Amino acid sequence: MAVLKIGSTGPDVVALQQALAKAGFDPGGSDGAFGPGTESAVEAFQRSAGIAADGVVGPQTAASLSLGEVPAPQPETASAIPAVTAAMVAKMFPVTPVQNIEKHLPAVLDAMVAVQLTDKPMVLMALGTIRAETEGFVPIAEGQSKFNTSPGGHPFDLYDNLRDLGNQGPPDGANFRGRGFVQLTGRANYQQHGEAIGLGDQLVTNPDLACDPQTAAKLLASFLKSREEHIRAALAQGDLATARKLVNGGSNGLDRFTEAFNMGQAVIPEGLGAGA
Repeated sequence: MAVLKIGSTGPDVVALQQALAKAGFDPGGSDGAFGPGTESAVEAFQRSAGIAADGVVGPQTAASLSLGEVPAPQPETASAIPAVTAAMVAKMFPVTPVQNIEKHLPAVLDAMVAVQLTDKPMVLMALGTIRAETEGFVPIAEGQSKFNTSPGGHPFDLYDNLRDLGNQGPPDGANFRGRGFVQLTGRANYQQHGEAIGLGDQLVTNPDLACDPQTAAKLLASFLKSREEHIRAALAQGDLATARKLVNGGSNGLDRFTEAFNMGQAVIPEGLGAGA
């Protein structure tokens, strides 16, 4: 189990939340997202146990809650595609904290290697998609806006009945809103790509898993792999607008995608690997 703190997501957070509730410190549910409610519950537990109340679940707090061992921080994992460095990618993300790139780039490249998308065009496609969808290079959940919520309607009601995305009415719009590095949206996509990365139905029953960084990286790679043929055809023609549309369904973020892709063409070397 990794160190858990505000912003952490995934199965380890679910286990933490369940342990807190069992100990009498209600985090407000077991949704797998470490938010303010979980942080407050952790701090309250820490005070009761005589631990420094910093709201961070390290080895001492984890042991007191009978959770799995929290390992000491390890050096950054080497990139699965060594020719692509965080310094290069930072030039594609000029307003993004470099530490976010250093933290999450290895998982993204690992995921691309796993689906045999290691050539320069597809790596740039992945990185450009992240720039367009979540410029902070951190997997996020879609926020409420006029594009997904009608005036006076409940959150994400405009998504509830998108049959082309497999939604079946409320509360599917909110449950399967965009998440992750690729902003995966719709029940059908959560089902398809959850199965593709080995989660089975877990992503449908706990969609917040899509914001776990490792899971988000795998979902990005799976999504690009499923559209590989058409994306490659568009990139071969230099048609970045069509390549972007194949992921987003429209032109949202096209300016950021294009800027990142073109910068990547200049800073990332040729010959990364052959596509599948």
